[in-house]
Amino acid sequence: MSSIVYQPKHDTIDAMTVIFDEEKQIKQLEEFKKKEEEDLAQIVAGRNGLEYADLGPIPINMDALRVIPEHIARETRVVGFSLIGKKIKVGVLSPNHPKLGEILTSLENQNYEVTQVVVSQNSLEKAWVRYADLSHSEQSKAGALEISSEEIKTFLSEIHSTEDVKRIVSDILKMKKGLRISKILEIILGGALATKASDIHIEPEETSTRLRYRLDGVLTDIIGLDVETYPLVLSRIKLLSGLKLNVKSEAQDGRFSIKLDSEEIEIRTSLLPGAYNESIVMRILNPKSIQVPLEAMGIPEKLLGILTHEIGRPKGLLLTTGPTGSGKTTTLYAFLSKVYDPGVKVLTIEDPIEYHLKGITQTQTNADKGYTFALGLRAALRQDPDVIMVGEIRDSETAETAVNAALTGHLVFSTLHTNSAAGTFPRLIDLGISPKTLISALNIALAQRLVRTLCSSCKTEDTPTDEERKIIEDSLNTIFDKTLIEGVNSKKIFRAKGCLICNGLGYKGRIGIYEAILADQTLEDVLIKNPSEREVRAATKHQGIPTLREDGILKVLKGLTSLDELGRVVDLETE
Repeated sequence: MSSIVYQPKHDTIDAMTVIFDEEKQIKQLEEFKKKEEEDLAQIVAGRNGLEYADLGPIPINMDALRVIPEHIARETRVVGFSLIGKKIKVGVLSPNHPKLGEILTSLENQNYEVTQVVVSQNSLEKAWVRYADLSHSEQSKAGALEISSEEIKTFLSEIHSTEDVKRIVSDILKMKKGLRISKILEIILGGALATKASDIHIEPEETSTRLRYRLDGVLTDIIGLDVETYPLVLSRIKLLSGLKLNVKSEAQDGRFSIKLDSEEIEIRTSLLPGAYNESIVMRILNPKSIQVPLEAMGIPEKLLGILTHEIGRPKGLLLTTGPTGSGKTTTLYAFLSKVYDPGVKVLTIEDPIEYHLKGITQTQTNADKGYTFALGLRAALRQDPDVIMVGEIRDSETAETAVNAALTGHLVFSTLHTNSAAGTFPRLIDLGISPKTLISALNIALAQRLVRTLCSSCKTEDTPTDEERKIIEDSLNTIFDKTLIEGVNSKKIFRAKGCLICNGLGYKGRIGIYEAILADQTLEDVLIKNPSEREVRAATKHQGIPTLREDGILKVLKGLTSLDELGRVVDLETE
């Protein structure tokens, strides 16, 4: 620093001292130049009808930066700085650069939705510096986590159990922060795919974060994440899912996809505010999980024949009931696959569309815009469909429209929240459907649950206890069609043990247990009297279709599942 003291010689001017501070002057000039650059960028933006941004205070998104290679970015004076889903913001110095059009066209061909934002040279320099950090992070793209087929095959070959996931996650947690974040999310997702988990739960607690997979319908602890890693994983998941980073006190829902070879697996993300941080649940929508033919779902032979006949009819309403997670959607899709034919118009109304089906027109409800199941169903009827699938009957308007559709020559599939097949009828009557109309429209009401199947590698044979023997005998005695229990050994059952193949759980895979009630003359006579669920069940006993409990007991005696597992999903008390 240097100072110059200047003393004026004019008598008419009072003596004064002016001190020039060189360092301060340079700083002021730099600030003036920066302001001048930003003002110019704003003018350029205004003239071209574009947004303007000063990237100084804005964090640069590394995934956005990676979309445009550094040498192209510097040559064309551009930079990607924000990426949510497939929406990318690109900072440009000059909207008229001769090569800018090529870059924008290339991004649009990759399905990016591009927003041009005019920035200054200073902003570009600030963003370009971050390219140096890319070598310390793994590649990923917001909205679509792309993994090469060879890499994922190698990766999946390393995972045979949840213990493998735990080991690899533990190793990654020892890495540097920048490298660990993208890798840890990749292993969490890859581990879930390898172990065939249906959901991933990441739940922050006071001193750590709990990672769990839902395997065959049951939550299983995997590992705890440290408090430093979780917020970074949360931010990354928000970016991938297109969610707001600064919103922490409200629930948010989003989705992204994982591309493996030619397959695309959807991940539906749900965030919920919690006591320590936001809780994350990621539902894995793997198209393979619904590619289950009706014949492979565990439906008893007699009931399968009845269902196949009812699905083959040109009109009528087929309902499947059960709690969330009981496999209703998979059953509906199996129905659709059974009836689909190029000569048949099939249309669905869903909330949300979980799986995309080839050759079928699918629509999704939107409550915010007033597009409900009832409105969607009325609109669908104007599309001249042969078969309609309604995701769920929730209210009287949807119920009435579905029944009318079935009466007017359409085959309608839908779900209803009741505990049993017998409960379907009182529920629909409560929704305002006339008993006589109901009998005319409804073909069959199906109820289902999912039970875990015993691991074939480690299940052990055993003799039932006195209490278990009583439950088995009581159930066999209530089966109306005695041909179903011919040759059944009620003195032998199997129990879960646990091995490496089943992750020590004793179970691997799931199978359905079912019950159903057909709409017949006997049921019509009873419905007029506004019956209870128990009265409906008693009146339809002659149909000879086992109840959920009876079907479950038969599967226990066949060694498919255990009595303990059956008791987890069905009341084993005497009906």
